[in-house]
Amino acid sequence: MKISDAVERFNQYLLAEKGLSPQTVQDYMDDLKQFFLIFGDMKNDTDDLLGSDLTDFFIKQSADGRKTTTIMRRLSSTRHFYLFLQREGLFNGQFPTIEVPKKSALLPRCLSVEQVEDLLEQPNMEKPSGVRDRAMLEVMYASGLRVSELINLTRGQVNFEKGILTINGKGGKMRQVPIGDFALEYLAKYINEDRNQNPGKKDKHIFLNLRGKPITRQYFFMSIREYALRAGIETDVSPHTLRHSFATHLLENGAELRAVQEMLGHSDIATTQIYTHVSTRRIVSAYDLYTKRK
Repeated sequence: MKISDAVERFNQYLLAEKGLSPQTVQDYMDDLKQFFLIFGDMKNDTDDLLGSDLTDFFIKQSADGRKTTTIMRRLSSTRHFYLFLQREGLFNGQFPTIEVPKKSALLPRCLSVEQVEDLLEQPNMEKPSGVRDRAMLEVMYASGLRVSELINLTRGQVNFEKGILTINGKGGKMRQVPIGDFALEYLAKYINEDRNQNPGKKDKHIFLNLRGKPITRQYFFMSIREYALRAGIETDVSPHTLRHSFATHLLENGAELRAVQEMLGHSDIATTQIYTHVSTRRIVSAYDLYTKRK
Protein backbone atom coordinates (compact mmCIF):
# COMPACT_ATOMS: atom_id res chain seq x y z
CA MET A 1 0.00 0.00 0.00
CA LYS A 2 1.22 3.51 -0.78
CA ILE A 3 2.46 5.41 2.27
CA SER A 4 0.05 8.27 1.53
CA ASP A 5 -2.91 5.84 1.58
CA ALA A 6 -1.66 4.18 4.76
CA VAL A 7 -1.32 7.55 6.51
CA GLU A 8 -4.85 8.51 5.45
CA ARG A 9 -6.23 5.23 6.84
CA PHE A 10 -4.36 5.91 10.09
CA ASN A 11 -5.87 9.40 10.14
CA GLN A 12 -9.39 8.00 9.83
CA TYR A 13 -8.65 5.36 12.48
CA LEU A 14 -7.58 8.01 14.99
CA LEU A 15 -10.66 10.13 14.29
CA ALA A 16 -13.36 7.47 13.97
CA GLU A 17 -12.21 4.56 16.15
CA LYS A 18 -10.00 6.27 18.74
CA GLY A 19 -12.25 9.34 18.94
CA LEU A 20 -9.34 11.78 19.13
CA SER A 21 -9.91 15.47 18.51
CA PRO A 22 -9.03 16.89 15.07
CA GLN A 23 -6.20 18.90 16.65
CA THR A 24 -4.68 15.81 18.30
CA VAL A 25 -4.92 13.87 15.04
CA GLN A 26 -3.23 16.77 13.24
CA ASP A 27 -0.40 16.58 15.78
CA TYR A 28 0.05 12.89 14.85
CA MET A 29 0.12 13.78 11.18
CA ASP A 30 2.71 16.53 11.75
CA ASP A 31 4.96 14.07 13.60
CA LEU A 32 4.64 11.51 10.80
CA LYS A 33 5.50 14.18 8.27
CA GLN A 34 8.75 14.86 10.15
CA PHE A 35 9.44 11.13 10.22
CA PHE A 36 9.07 10.60 6.47
CA LEU A 37 11.02 13.76 5.64
CA ILE A 38 14.29 12.13 6.72
CA PHE A 39 13.84 9.27 4.22
CA GLY A 40 13.06 11.38 1.16
CA ASP A 41 11.93 9.10 -1.71
CA MET A 42 13.09 5.91 0.00
CA LYS A 43 9.71 5.17 1.64
CA ASN A 44 6.93 5.11 -0.94
CA ASP A 45 5.19 1.88 0.04
CA THR A 46 4.49 0.09 3.32
CA ASP A 47 6.73 -2.75 2.05
CA ASP A 48 9.63 -0.28 2.32
CA LEU A 49 9.17 0.15 6.08
CA LEU A 50 11.61 -1.42 8.55
CA GLY A 51 11.67 -1.56 12.31
CA SER A 52 15.12 0.03 12.20
CA ASP A 53 13.51 3.14 10.70
CA LEU A 54 12.57 4.17 14.23
CA THR A 55 16.20 3.97 15.33
CA ASP A 56 17.30 6.00 12.29
CA PHE A 57 14.64 8.60 13.10
CA PHE A 58 15.78 8.82 16.72
CA ILE A 59 19.44 9.25 15.70
CA LYS A 60 18.57 11.98 13.18
CA GLN A 61 16.35 13.87 15.65
CA SER A 62 19.06 13.69 18.34
CA ALA A 63 21.73 14.86 15.88
CA ASP A 64 19.49 17.82 14.96
CA GLY A 65 19.42 18.82 18.63
CA ARG A 66 15.69 18.28 19.15
CA LYS A 67 14.41 18.45 22.71
CA THR A 68 13.94 15.13 24.48
CA THR A 69 10.23 15.82 24.84
CA THR A 70 9.90 16.43 21.09
CA ILE A 71 11.82 13.25 20.23
CA MET A 72 9.71 11.18 22.64
CA ARG A 73 6.47 12.53 21.20
CA ARG A 74 7.49 11.96 17.59
CA LEU A 75 8.74 8.46 18.33
CA SER A 76 5.47 7.67 20.09
CA SER A 77 3.41 8.93 17.14
CA THR A 78 5.49 6.93 14.67
CA ARG A 79 5.36 3.79 16.78
CA HIS A 80 1.57 4.07 16.98
CA PHE A 81 1.49 4.31 13.18
CA TYR A 82 3.62 1.18 12.84
CA LEU A 83 1.44 -0.69 15.37
CA PHE A 84 -1.62 0.29 13.35
CA LEU A 85 0.01 -1.07 10.18
CA GLN A 86 0.92 -4.23 12.04
CA ARG A 87 -2.69 -4.70 13.10
CA GLU A 88 -3.80 -4.17 9.51
CA GLY A 89 -1.31 -6.77 8.25
CA LEU A 90 0.78 -4.14 6.47
CA PHE A 91 3.93 -4.37 8.61
CA ASN A 92 5.64 -7.48 9.97
CA GLY A 93 8.96 -6.10 11.21
CA GLN A 94 10.35 -6.09 14.73
CA PHE A 95 10.47 -2.97 16.88
CA PRO A 96 13.92 -2.00 18.16
CA THR A 97 14.62 -1.07 21.76
CA ILE A 98 15.52 2.61 21.88
CA GLU A 99 17.03 4.13 25.00
CA VAL A 100 15.55 7.60 25.15
CA PRO A 101 16.84 9.95 27.88
CA LYS A 102 14.28 10.27 30.63
CA LYS A 103 12.09 13.33 30.47
CA SER A 104 13.05 15.73 33.23
CA ALA A 105 10.26 16.33 35.71
CA LEU A 106 9.85 20.05 35.12
CA LEU A 107 7.24 21.82 37.17
CA PRO A 108 4.78 23.98 35.23
CA ARG A 109 5.69 27.65 35.02
CA CYS A 110 3.23 29.71 37.02
CA LEU A 111 2.60 33.43 37.27
CA SER A 112 1.76 35.19 40.51
CA VAL A 113 -1.71 36.66 40.91
CA GLU A 114 -0.18 40.12 40.52
CA GLN A 115 1.55 39.14 37.28
CA VAL A 116 -1.69 37.73 35.89
CA GLU A 117 -3.50 40.95 36.74
CA ASP A 118 -0.77 42.99 35.01
CA LEU A 119 -0.99 40.73 31.96
CA LEU A 120 -4.76 41.06 31.71
CA GLU A 121 -4.50 44.85 31.80
CA GLN A 122 -2.31 45.07 28.67
CA PRO A 123 -4.81 44.88 25.74
CA ASN A 124 -5.90 48.29 24.45
CA MET A 125 -9.61 48.48 25.22
CA GLU A 126 -10.00 51.39 22.78
CA LYS A 127 -9.51 48.96 19.87
CA PRO A 128 -11.80 46.08 18.82
CA SER A 129 -8.80 43.73 18.76
CA GLY A 130 -7.92 44.79 22.30
CA VAL A 131 -11.45 44.16 23.57
CA ARG A 132 -11.35 40.72 21.96
CA ASP A 133 -7.90 39.86 23.36
CA ARG A 134 -8.90 40.99 26.86
CA ALA A 135 -11.97 38.76 26.67
CA MET A 136 -9.83 35.81 25.53
CA LEU A 137 -7.31 36.29 28.34
CA GLU A 138 -10.04 36.71 30.96
CA VAL A 139 -11.91 33.58 29.80
CA MET A 140 -8.75 31.46 29.70
CA TYR A 141 -7.62 32.48 33.18
CA ALA A 142 -11.13 32.19 34.63
CA SER A 143 -11.72 28.69 33.23
CA GLY A 144 -8.35 27.02 32.62
CA LEU A 145 -9.27 26.10 29.04
CA ARG A 146 -6.73 24.63 26.65
CA VAL A 147 -5.84 27.06 23.86
CA SER A 148 -7.59 24.85 21.27
CA GLU A 149 -10.74 24.88 23.42
CA LEU A 150 -10.60 28.65 23.71
CA ILE A 151 -10.16 29.49 20.03
CA ASN A 152 -12.86 26.97 19.04
CA LEU A 153 -15.38 28.26 21.58
CA THR A 154 -18.86 28.88 20.12
CA ARG A 155 -21.82 30.89 21.39
CA GLY A 156 -23.77 27.71 22.05
CA GLN A 157 -21.14 26.61 24.57
CA VAL A 158 -21.60 29.68 26.77
CA ASN A 159 -24.46 29.88 29.24
CA PHE A 160 -24.35 33.49 30.44
CA GLU A 161 -27.26 33.02 32.84
CA LYS A 162 -25.69 30.10 34.72
CA GLY A 163 -22.06 31.11 34.19
CA ILE A 164 -21.14 27.77 32.61
CA LEU A 165 -19.01 26.76 29.62
CA THR A 166 -19.75 23.39 28.01
CA ILE A 167 -16.46 22.12 26.60
CA ASN A 168 -15.80 19.29 24.17
CA GLY A 169 -12.34 18.28 25.33
CA LYS A 170 -9.73 15.69 24.41
CA GLY A 171 -11.12 12.42 23.11
CA GLY A 172 -14.54 14.02 22.68
CA LYS A 173 -15.12 14.12 26.45
CA MET A 174 -17.66 16.74 27.49
CA ARG A 175 -17.27 18.77 30.67
CA GLN A 176 -18.89 21.82 32.20
CA VAL A 177 -16.65 24.56 33.53
CA PRO A 178 -17.87 27.42 35.72
CA ILE A 179 -16.73 30.89 34.68
CA GLY A 180 -16.93 33.97 36.87
CA ASP A 181 -18.94 37.13 36.33
CA PHE A 182 -15.82 39.20 35.64
CA ALA A 183 -14.79 37.10 32.61
CA LEU A 184 -18.38 36.91 31.39
CA GLU A 185 -18.60 40.71 31.57
CA TYR A 186 -15.64 41.11 29.21
CA LEU A 187 -16.93 38.34 26.95
CA ALA A 188 -20.35 39.99 26.71
CA LYS A 189 -18.74 43.38 26.02
CA TYR A 190 -16.75 41.91 23.13
CA ILE A 191 -19.75 40.10 21.63
CA ASN A 192 -22.19 42.99 21.96
CA GLU A 193 -19.95 45.91 21.06
CA ASP A 194 -17.42 44.52 18.57
CA ARG A 195 -18.10 41.02 17.38
CA ASN A 196 -21.63 41.81 16.20
CA GLN A 197 -20.07 44.36 13.86
CA ASN A 198 -17.46 41.91 12.56
CA PRO A 199 -17.59 40.83 8.86
CA GLY A 200 -17.75 37.21 10.04
CA LYS A 201 -20.48 37.76 12.62
CA LYS A 202 -22.42 34.72 11.34
CA ASP A 203 -19.44 32.42 12.01
CA LYS A 204 -20.04 29.95 14.85
CA HIS A 205 -16.69 30.76 16.49
CA ILE A 206 -16.80 33.50 19.10
CA PHE A 207 -13.30 34.87 18.66
CA LEU A 208 -12.65 36.31 15.19
CA ASN A 209 -9.93 38.41 13.64
CA LEU A 210 -10.75 41.73 11.97
CA ARG A 211 -11.29 39.95 8.62
CA GLY A 212 -13.98 37.71 10.11
CA LYS A 213 -11.88 34.55 10.38
CA PRO A 214 -11.42 32.46 13.55
CA ILE A 215 -8.42 33.39 15.68
CA THR A 216 -5.50 31.00 15.21
CA ARG A 217 -3.29 29.37 17.84
CA GLN A 218 -0.28 31.17 16.39
CA TYR A 219 -1.90 34.57 16.78
CA PHE A 220 -2.86 33.95 20.39
CA PHE A 221 0.60 32.61 21.24
CA MET A 222 2.27 35.71 19.80
CA SER A 223 -0.23 38.07 21.41
CA ILE A 224 0.15 36.69 24.90
CA ARG A 225 3.94 36.89 24.67
CA GLU A 226 3.73 40.51 23.53
CA TYR A 227 1.37 41.39 26.38
CA ALA A 228 3.69 39.65 28.86
CA LEU A 229 6.62 41.75 27.66
CA ARG A 230 4.54 44.92 28.02
CA ALA A 231 3.68 43.85 31.57
CA GLY A 232 7.38 43.47 32.37
CA ILE A 233 7.16 39.69 32.81
CA GLU A 234 10.61 38.38 31.89
CA THR A 235 9.86 34.64 31.96
CA ASP A 236 8.55 32.94 28.81
CA VAL A 237 4.75 33.09 28.87
CA SER A 238 2.38 31.04 26.71
CA PRO A 239 -1.38 30.38 26.78
CA HIS A 240 -0.62 27.22 28.75
CA THR A 241 1.00 29.40 31.43
CA LEU A 242 -2.42 30.89 32.16
CA ARG A 243 -3.89 27.37 32.42
CA HIS A 244 -1.13 26.42 34.88
CA SER A 245 -1.68 29.61 36.86
CA PHE A 246 -5.44 29.05 36.97
CA ALA A 247 -4.99 25.56 38.47
CA THR A 248 -2.29 26.57 40.94
CA HIS A 249 -4.16 29.62 42.21
CA LEU A 250 -7.29 27.52 42.74
CA LEU A 251 -5.38 24.98 44.86
CA GLU A 252 -3.64 27.73 46.81
CA ASN A 253 -7.06 29.08 47.72
CA GLY A 254 -8.35 25.75 49.02
CA ALA A 255 -9.99 24.16 45.95
CA GLU A 256 -10.28 20.37 46.01
CA LEU A 257 -7.94 18.45 43.71
CA ARG A 258 -10.79 16.42 42.16
CA ALA A 259 -12.71 19.58 41.31
CA VAL A 260 -9.66 21.10 39.62
CA GLN A 261 -9.12 17.83 37.72
CA GLU A 262 -12.66 17.99 36.34
CA MET A 263 -12.39 21.65 35.41
CA LEU A 264 -9.13 21.08 33.53
CA GLY A 265 -10.46 17.97 31.80
CA HIS A 266 -7.66 15.69 33.00
CA SER A 267 -8.52 12.00 32.63
CA ASP A 268 -5.92 11.02 35.25
CA ILE A 269 -5.70 12.81 38.59
CA ALA A 270 -1.94 12.21 38.58
CA THR A 271 -1.72 14.85 35.84
CA THR A 272 -3.45 17.35 38.11
CA GLN A 273 -1.36 16.47 41.17
CA ILE A 274 1.70 18.21 39.74
CA TYR A 275 0.01 21.49 40.61
CA THR A 276 0.10 20.56 44.29
CA HIS A 277 3.89 20.52 44.02
CA VAL A 278 3.86 23.95 42.40
CA SER A 279 1.59 25.28 45.10
CA THR A 280 3.71 23.77 47.88
CA ARG A 281 6.88 25.16 46.31
CA ARG A 282 5.41 28.66 46.29
CA ILE A 283 4.32 28.39 49.92
CA VAL A 284 7.74 27.12 51.04
CA SER A 285 9.44 29.88 49.06
CA ALA A 286 7.30 32.48 50.85
CA TYR A 287 8.10 30.87 54.23
CA ASP A 288 11.83 30.89 53.48
CA LEU A 289 11.66 34.57 52.54
CA TYR A 290 9.80 35.34 55.77
CA THR A 291 12.35 33.51 57.97
CA LYS A 292 15.27 35.26 56.27
CA ARG A 293 13.75 38.62 57.12
CA LYS A 294 13.36 37.76 60.79
